[in-house]
This record gives sequence, C-alpha cells and structure tokens, in this order.
Amino acid sequence: MKTILLAGGLGTRLAEETTLIPKPMVEIGGKPILWHIMNMYAAHGFDEFVVALGYKSEVVKNYFLNFYSVNNDLTVDLATGGVTVHDGRQPAWKVHLVDTGAATDTGGRVLRLRKWIGDEPFMMTYGDGVSNVDIRKLVAFHKAHGKLATVTAVRPPSRFGGIRFNGDAVTEFEEKPQTGEGWINGGFFVLEPAVFDYIAGDTTIFERDPLEKLARAGQLMAYRHEGFWQPMDTIREKKLLEHLWDSKAAPWKVW
Repeated sequence: MKTILLAGGLGTRLAEETTLIPKPMVEIGGKPILWHIMNMYAAHGFDEFVVALGYKSEVVKNYFLNFYSVNNDLTVDLATGGVTVHDGRQPAWKVHLVDTGAATDTGGRVLRLRKWIGDEPFMMTYGDGVSNVDIRKLVAFHKAHGKLATVTAVRPPSRFGGIRFNGDAVTEFEEKPQTGEGWINGGFFVLEPAVFDYIAGDTTIFERDPLEKLARAGQLMAYRHEGFWQPMDTIREKKLLEHLWDSKAAPWKVW
C-alpha cells in the first residue's frame, strides 16, 4: 500500500523557517520532519511513498537524490572522480517525487497522483505532523468497515500547559498535554481509489467538499486515536518537537 505525503504547501506560519525550504523539510533533531513521518510508516511495514511536491520542490528532490551519499561515509578519488560509499545501510524505501503544482490545493494534489496510485487502496497524510498512531491497526480498521475513507480523529493539544498540585505546591508541569476538547482531523487517512471521484480539480480543498460529501454519503469513518499527535504549524510547536526529540522522549519514534 502506497502512502501519499502532502509536501507542497507554503508553510506561511513558519515563515522564519520556510523562506528557503518547504515546510516538510524543516528539521527536527537534524532531520526533516518528512523523514520522521516516513520512518513512522516504515516502522509498520509501509515503505513506498508518493510525495506531492509544490513550493520549492527542488529542495525535496535534491534531498532524496543525495540521500544515499549524504547519509554515509565517502571516499572521493580526486584524480579520477571516483566515489566509494562506505557502510551503505539506509532505509529500503521507494520514494516517488511528483510535482503537483505550486498553487494546487490539497485535494488537487491528491487527484494529480491518481495515475501513481492506480486502483488500489492507499494512505495519505500531511507532511508536517507526527503521531504514535498504530498504522497497522488503522489499516485493519479501514479494511474491516468497508467504506471508502478513514480519517484519524485526534484530540487537539491544549493551548496551555497542565499543572498538577499537592495542596498549593506544583508537583508537575506538563507542556501542552493531549487533553484538548473534542476531536479533529489528524490526517493519517486510508482511502479507496473511488475517493478520487470526489475531487473536482486543482482548486479543491480535500478537507472541505470531498470529505463533506463522503460524510453525507456515509462513506467516511473515523479511527479514534487517543495518543500523541502534534502538528508543526508554528515556531513554538517546532521547539516543542525539538525538545521531545532531544530529551529522547519523542512519542512518535516507533522505529
């Protein structure tokens, strides 16, 4: 099963980071957040990706074109130009990098990848959020209900830190606990190819008309994930993810 990764947006709320690179290439722990997301899927056995590119697509292409050499030790023979790669142990992923237009909306990007997906079920998520969702259980849930689409519903992180007390003394302060009210779209979709028929064209926002029509038709199911989920929409959220990674307490590191 292939996984579509939406990696073409402008990332305007992360303008400090995205002037020169697309948002999915913003680094957490020295690696692009896109790399983290791909590792999450690969850890559950899903290692073929179709990356929907747009804004500064060349940055993503160059990253993967040079991935093997950059992530291994090299010997360069300057007399001949020969290069020997040492070690060579890297993930066995297959990565399709597809330009889907600089101004294309989310639904349009998915539709443009129709020929890359074919007639098989596929997964899709955003290139700027991490989670410890169990991808295998998500896929099993989708196959069991027989509908066209599954969205992972998550609890939004609360806006403020949580405080626990012993009398008046603070015993614990938790930064942005996963206790937000209600459920929201957390990405991590599983979709049947018939979903393409719900997308009109480049200007279609996937989260609006297609999902609304699927819901009205009784074809959209929710996989409720009570665990960790965190987008990277702001510098503050980037710093939170950096802190979790640096403290070796990153919940999404399941590999």
